[in-house]
Amino acid sequence: MKKQLKIALVAHDHRKADMVDWAVYNAEMLSKHKLICTGTTGTLIKSAFDERGINVEIDCMNSGPMGGDAEIAALVVRKQIDLAVFLIDDLNPQPHEADIQMLLRQCRVHNVPIACNRYSADLMITSTLWDDENYVPSEPRYIKFERK
Repeated sequence: MKKQLKIALVAHDHRKADMVDWAVYNAEMLSKHKLICTGTTGTLIKSAFDERGINVEIDCMNSGPMGGDAEIAALVVRKQIDLAVFLIDDLNPQPHEADIQMLLRQCRVHNVPIACNRYSADLMITSTLWDDENYVPSEPRYIKFERK
């Protein structure tokens, strides 16, 4: 990739091991970019990278239940996130469900690609569109469709 991306990484408790594994697997690529993580997820990724001698810039927000999802959503709104990877625990209720939905919604509204599983995350970070200088994502159009 030619440009440095700002990539948000968020994982619920039962998905943190999966996120750390994914980040380590993709460490070479991720080390070229700036990572913005919720608190615990970022701490775990940084520790795994440090153990392997991988140098990467990681900014940690608060933990998700303490407002980290909302902080990342605010960065999405300000166009300070290029890609988000959010490994959600769909099998257990989350006390901060409203913040989770807000982050997902803001990514959709502001046209920020968001991967919610490892496969889609791998597809997104390896997309050749990141290097295509002529590619400009179209802005979402919120207009009523009229049949002619």
